[in-house]
Amino acid sequence: MKPELTNPSEREVVRRWARHPRSVGLARADLCKALSGWGLTTVEKVALLVLSELVTNAVRHARVSPGREIETRYLLQGESVRIEVHDASDEWPKLKIPSIEVPHGRGLVLVEALADRWGVTPRPVVGKSVWAVLTAPGSDVGQGMKGGMRHGEADAEMGGT
Repeated sequence: MKPELTNPSEREVVRRWARHPRSVGLARADLCKALSGWGLTTVEKVALLVLSELVTNAVRHARVSPGREIETRYLLQGESVRIEVHDASDEWPKLKIPSIEVPHGRGLVLVEALADRWGVTPRPVVGKSVWAVLTAPGSDVGQGMKGGMRHGEADAEMGGT
């Protein structure tokens, strides 16, 4: 892990992780710390599940060249948190409903159900960012927008991260 911003009182926390299953738990602990520092513990359980799915997808499916890492970004946006997982693969995830006989492939279905909105944004040079926004319960922000995927659209909120 190579910290860029380590203080959870900042509005953004950026980390880089090896493409290894162990990174999922490390990223979860990091997000938990950031949410606590931001006073957003009401979204903690959902945020940790969403992050787990996104990082697991990057670990399993993002075939990146040696030395390339997965990057996580947690951004405080008022009463919301934006979770981003960046990787160097140009292959975008696809939301599909798996057969009940298949024991895997439900990650993006969970993200779709739990996030206020989510999507995939190309990175400027190589790869993509898969992101999700979660809003604290009771907040007016994001209400009525659940599951609003903007797959492949430039993201106006972040200037097309």
